[in-house]
Amino acid sequence: MEDTRQHFVDWLRDAHGAEEQALTMLRGQVGRIENYPALRERMEQHITETEGQAQALKQLLERYDTSNSAIKDMTMKVTAFFQDASGVFAQDEVVKGAMFSYAFENMEIASYRILITTAQQLGDTEAEQVLSRILKEEEAMAQWLLDNLDPLTRSFLSRSEANMDAKR
Repeated sequence: MEDTRQHFVDWLRDAHGAEEQALTMLRGQVGRIENYPALRERMEQHITETEGQAQALKQLLERYDTSNSAIKDMTMKVTAFFQDASGVFAQDEVVKGAMFSYAFENMEIASYRILITTAQQLGDTEAEQVLSRILKEEEAMAQWLLDNLDPLTRSFLSRSEANMDAKR
């Protein structure tokens, strides 16, 4: 059971690092979105959710008498910065950002499913409840992105064809 506990703590640290990475990316993207108000609004909402998720994960890590890895968090933030910065130069930044966000949300969904299964294995019902709440938020964001990829793409293409600022 000690190995399972260690895996759980490691995966919690990974999830916390991913949430920190998500915050860096979301804040960068939302700060540049100019012509897509629905996307901007949903991303702002998800920033608030993500801040709560990072805090909840930090509390779970503290319960296990450990903390988030500062090195892992910093590495994830630097990675997110460069991913975010690379989009600045793309002519289709808003489309690529939404596509990457959708992929990232699905990676987080897989991570939380693994964490929930491990919390169940450990008999940690409190962690299971916290992680299940976070999973629902991630699934909702992924579904919103999926539902809005087509309209976002159509809007981008229409703006581009009309020689309007489509990038952001």
